[in-house]
Amino acid sequence: MKILISRLLIPTLLLFSTGTHLLAQSGFDADRAYDDLVAQCDLGTREPNSVGAKAAVKFYANILKPLADEFYLQKFQLDDPYSDQTLDLTNVIARFQPENPERMILCAHWDTRPRAEYDKQFPDKPMIGANDGASGVAILLEIARQIQEQPLNIGIDIVLFDGEDYGKPRDLQNYLLGSRYYADHPYQPVASQVILLDMIGDADLTVKIDPVSYQSSPRVIEEIWTLAANLGYDQFKWVIGAAMYDDHVSFIDKGIPAIDIIDFEYPGPNNRYWHTHDDTPDKCSPESLDAVGNTLLSWLFQQ
Repeated sequence: MKILISRLLIPTLLLFSTGTHLLAQSGFDADRAYDDLVAQCDLGTREPNSVGAKAAVKFYANILKPLADEFYLQKFQLDDPYSDQTLDLTNVIARFQPENPERMILCAHWDTRPRAEYDKQFPDKPMIGANDGASGVAILLEIARQIQEQPLNIGIDIVLFDGEDYGKPRDLQNYLLGSRYYADHPYQPVASQVILLDMIGDADLTVKIDPVSYQSSPRVIEEIWTLAANLGYDQFKWVIGAAMYDDHVSFIDKGIPAIDIIDFEYPGPNNRYWHTHDDTPDKCSPESLDAVGNTLLSWLFQQ
């Protein structure tokens, strides 16, 4: 979902890019991350209460539980706003160094949309969500493997949110269900920074700066975008894009700095794959996962 805003800050932000290319040393395996993206889609659509959703929770648990120091399934129920059913929702939480008071949340939503309202043929059928859902999760699964082998100086909570994409268009109160619940029921100690990944698998990746994120956490935006440029990734643009209403907002509303790394042009400004059945793995690429995953992991090793 987006909220349009005028372009700001571009001349200032351009000053942070040094143009010096560095060697990537993080160990991030983009091919393995892409395999995880495909594997999620192979489970089927993953909207709340679906067979695919139950299979996805098992898939994430099988990968994350052996890697993490602590692993939790944060289950909760909500009344379905569009029927008389109850939604059974699950946030997946993998904690690394849970005793470390200096903590950061890395997050993405794992659910997929129960309707593809912009699809010309089947707007009422649930979508597979390769980019919008699986891409951010795929990067975090690979980051979990890497930080289990090479621990960071800070504690990390990898949180996969359910129910982010449940609401109908313009019905904002029924989006962000999992992140709102987690923000109201956080695991202790509470993280001091949140980094959200969403829609970052697009083969034609263009990651602009979300102004909501920049207002919340400008230093983190500047450091990550600068590092991406220094690593030679031109997918990160020093341009202000549309303002995002996404899971990071749940934490900003609680006073916790949060950013959203997102490409909301899928595959271009016309956004023709978004919320359609064209959001499939063939529209994504390991190269895009590498640009985001290697940049983020390299930045984490600097903290």
